[in-house]
Amino acid sequence: MLNERLQEALNEQLNAELYSAYLYLSMSAYFESISLKGCANWMRCQAQEELFHAMKFHDHINERGGRALMRPIEGPPTEWDSPLAAFEHTYEHEQKVSALINALVDLALAESDHAANAFLQWFVTEQVEEEASADEVVQKLKLVGDTNGLLMLDREMAQRVLVMPAAADGGEAE
Repeated sequence: MLNERLQEALNEQLNAELYSAYLYLSMSAYFESISLKGCANWMRCQAQEELFHAMKFHDHINERGGRALMRPIEGPPTEWDSPLAAFEHTYEHEQKVSALINALVDLALAESDHAANAFLQWFVTEQVEEEASADEVVQKLKLVGDTNGLLMLDREMAQRVLVMPAAADGGEAE
């Protein structure tokens, strides 16, 4: 059973994951508007992955006898100065999410909630991949420099396909 303090914090993270999906969907629309359909695809896949993360929090809260609460989601930005600026924002956002996950782990440990700690370890590992993936695109965009290179990178990003992450228990994603 979740205690009230941890339930509140997990619900806050559920909301943060939904905001992340909303942010990446906004970025997808931005990339569509500037005819970078590959970048739009990358962000759309990212939005879907964030929804998967939100559902993991939703399910964990409910499975532990708590109640997942849907709260208002702040509107994300809709414009960026450049593709690089959008992906730098993505990288910074993922770093923020990593800090939120780390704070949740600290709380789970402080509350001696070993089930929550075990659940959160999947996200600790996932955030390493999330940050690395965003930073990789930032570094490529910094190297590209010209329109031809950007279009080649956009074509590469169009190949991204959402592969649902494995479940925390090592089984198939739910």
